[in-house]
Amino acid sequence: MEFCPTCGNMLQYELPHMGRSSRFYCRTCPYVCHLESKVKIKRRQHLVKKEIEPVFNKEDMKIGGSETDATCPSCSHGRALFTQVQIRSADEPATTFYQCLKCEKMWRED
Repeated sequence: MEFCPTCGNMLQYELPHMGRSSRFYCRTCPYVCHLESKVKIKRRQHLVKKEIEPVFNKEDMKIGGSETDATCPSCSHGRALFTQVQIRSADEPATTFYQCLKCEKMWRED
């Protein structure tokens, strides 16, 4: 893996094409490094996807959530716990997360 000396992003490898030598280039800035000799890839590193961790779980909702009138989309119960979280930029409205008091299904409304 090679990184751009200008902006620090990972460089992309481009195969030789129509007389042009192979090269590393940056997708973000105009940095290009032409390769005159052959490049041998010694080892491929397969990246492992990390498990997505929830922002909060059902237990957090029970501790910090407030009760309100909201209809559950699964069981149509009329009461739920809710909490609001700012998950986007500050100039956009907060997202409201609900948890049904009957079936414990969680859903959100933007």
